Amino acid sequence: MIPPRTADVLADRVDAVLRECPGCGLFQIEPALSPGLTARCERCGTTLRRTRQHPLDHSLALAFAALILLTVMCMSTLMTVSTSGIMHQAGIFSGPVELVRRSMSALAVVVVFVTVVAPLSNLIGTIYVLLRIREAKPPRHLRRVFALVERLSTWSMVEVFVFGVFVAYVKLGDLVRIELDTGVYALFALTFVLVWVDAALDREAVWDAFDSGRAREVSRLALRSGRVPPGSIGCETCTLVAIPDAHGAACPRCGSPLHARKPDSIAWTWALVLAAAVLYVPANIYPVLTVMQLDAGQPSTILGGVRELIQSRMYPLAALVFFASIAVPMLKLVGLTAMLISVQIGHTRWLRDRTRLYYIIRRIGRWSMIDIFMEALLGALVQFGGVVTIEPGIGAVAFCAVVILTIFAAETFDPRIMWDAAEEPTSVNRVHARA
Repeated sequence: MIPPRTADVLADRVDAVLRECPGCGLFQIEPALSPGLTARCERCGTTLRRTRQHPLDHSLALAFAALILLTVMCMSTLMTVSTSGIMHQAGIFSGPVELVRRSMSALAVVVVFVTVVAPLSNLIGTIYVLLRIREAKPPRHLRRVFALVERLSTWSMVEVFVFGVFVAYVKLGDLVRIELDTGVYALFALTFVLVWVDAALDREAVWDAFDSGRAREVSRLALRSGRVPPGSIGCETCTLVAIPDAHGAACPRCGSPLHARKPDSIAWTWALVLAAAVLYVPANIYPVLTVMQLDAGQPSTILGGVRELIQSRMYPLAALVFFASIAVPMLKLVGLTAMLISVQIGHTRWLRDRTRLYYIIRRIGRWSMIDIFMEALLGALVQFGGVVTIEPGIGAVAFCAVVILTIFAAETFDPRIMWDAAEEPTSVNRVHARA
């Protein structure tokens, strides 16, 4: 409970808002934050908001620069390889084209989506929103556009693709002569700018620009009463705390469905984890690529590729591939399984550690795509007939399915259900902010 006098003072601060922690479900009052400060949940430590020091125009300029670099990357070649007087060039679409030629169209669609479609849509949507939000009355559909941008950020994997290119470059060094072209330099610059955009863009400031005042109504009510208004639900997309009884089943700010907890979280997560675990077996048994040199060679599995790198004394690269292709998928499967079991048996210990584990799993899941990007690029570049040829294997399709399923599993799991058995959050708490 908040003392009445303190509640009255806070209620007059229009910048103080009520938030529900997405990690543990605790409702808290977040005070006005100066630029560069971070608000964290006092119970589980999850970041609730991180204010940026740059204006939205700064992010708009960076997004324009990233769009130009993405266009250059798509229109340029990435690498040129040659051996025995034969030369091949490969661009961003060469790998997917080769995959289609080898009847791996589903894998080709995934590669194109996460390296081109998702980043391009994300940038165009961000630019469109940041341009039109400056209008006196921004159109209402901007909210849904920005909500889509938020969802696409999980599937934009340009920074992962950079590491796939790096692994391919190192592995090609012993087979062919290789040169880096304009597209690679544009890719490196694009990765840097995209990271900069993500660090500079204050997404909460964008959502605040859409606020019609309803967020302040619920916050003022909570501040004055010292308790969470009955029926309050935090939106998973824009973080607004709303009351469905008053505004319907959709968030009044972004239009996303409001749920106290993610619907059927345990059932969906179990189904996705079990499917990923089943596919993880053929992903490791069947070859992910085959290197044929002078009409001789043998298929290579994921673990076999790591072994070959170790035999070639490429220890840092072997560690990178092992981490991304073996350790990360295992961590996701074991971690999600442990969290699901802990929820179903009502285990209430190590809640803070389990919440941290969930966010680690959610963030690192995409990095397993390094192997897929590397194999697609190698398959497109190294096609020199009987001299040397690299062919993607069916194991890559199963492994890509494991990565996609575990990403979905992390998205469907709701970490708040781990805390529900320990404590039912009803009182309002203050958020502690720090630089």
